[in-house]
Amino acid sequence: MSQDPWLQNYDATCRLVQEIAENIHERNRQQRTRGNPAKINMTLRASLQKLKQNINQLRESLLRASSSRRIMQSEADRRQNLVDDLVTRDKQLNATFKGDVTQPEPSRSTLMAGGEGGAAANPWLVNEPEETRGLGFSAIKQQQQRIVEVQDAGLDALAAVISRQKLMGQDIGNELDEQNEIIDDLTHLVDKTDDRIRNETRRVKLVETKSASCGMLVVIVLLLIAIVVVAVWPT
Repeated sequence: MSQDPWLQNYDATCRLVQEIAENIHERNRQQRTRGNPAKINMTLRASLQKLKQNINQLRESLLRASSSRRIMQSEADRRQNLVDDLVTRDKQLNATFKGDVTQPEPSRSTLMAGGEGGAAANPWLVNEPEETRGLGFSAIKQQQQRIVEVQDAGLDALAAVISRQKLMGQDIGNELDEQNEIIDDLTHLVDKTDDRIRNETRRVKLVETKSASCGMLVVIVLLLIAIVVVAVWPT
């Protein structure tokens, strides 16, 4: 599984921080030995500018990922802490580069250069988070990969639940379509039955009218017959 691009950028930024700290240490060494640190100073200025850009990119990328809910809130908070730590280290590196800070005890924070006495402070080791204290880049990377794997497993489980819900919704939609078709058929049958009832009613009325007319004709015929019989009957 490929690593999260944000974590890759974070690892690259961490390596840049370490590189800047080592260059500051080398610059200070040359100053103590009356060397010419001009070239290192130019490199440091460019590296510090790139560090600031990387931190801004990490912050913006984290904001987009958090807003679009591509990562869980707990992971967003953890990454925000990492970005805040990088911001603090950036300030410490700039202060150390400008010579505005006092060197701490060598036993507390020295550059990874064999622990020699009198070494310049390594801002990388100041305010180390508890979850990464004492861990190297490889261990931190493995820890982050495990966290990402757990998140991926959670997302896969969530995707499975959403898929089941989608299938259930489709089944319900199909059943509703069938029910609507049955209702449409019943409506059509009711309309046809209503039309047939109206037609039969008109026929019954027509038959009743004809029956009444026939009855009147029979009565008239009988009356005529009676008149004729009375007229021709001898007195």
